[in-house]
Amino acid sequence: MQSASVPRREQSGFTLLEMLVVLVLIGLIASLVGPRLFSRVDSSKVQVAETQVRLLRGAIETYRLEVGRVPSAEEGLAALSSPPADERARARWRGPYLDEAVPADPWGNPYRYSVPGRDGMPFAIYSLGADGEPGGEGNDADIGFLPP
Repeated sequence: MQSASVPRREQSGFTLLEMLVVLVLIGLIASLVGPRLFSRVDSSKVQVAETQVRLLRGAIETYRLEVGRVPSAEEGLAALSSPPADERARARWRGPYLDEAVPADPWGNPYRYSVPGRDGMPFAIYSLGADGEPGGEGNDADIGFLPP
């Protein structure tokens, strides 16, 4: 009696060693490219903060032209969204001066506002940067129109 031979199926796929080699290569590429991408993200956050500060400054200047003064330190940036308590200023207020609520800076912190500003500016509007602390360098530097 002859035994019928069953044709052997060829198995396809990757071995464990091949998978490990691919994972190591992906890890090496990520370690080379990752820091460059993250530095771009940080610099783009600085650019977003600079743009938002300019937008807020424009809104404050519009407020000043219509109301006749900049918001007080107590009123802060909320004055761009809600009318002032002073009746005379309320009569001239034509806001809101922003389409949405005052944004947080790209690091999730509120923008700072103070009266007066530096170099004769009537106000200061700024972000404390990535570290959320005054001063700093690089991404940690303060951004905007700073206080005296």
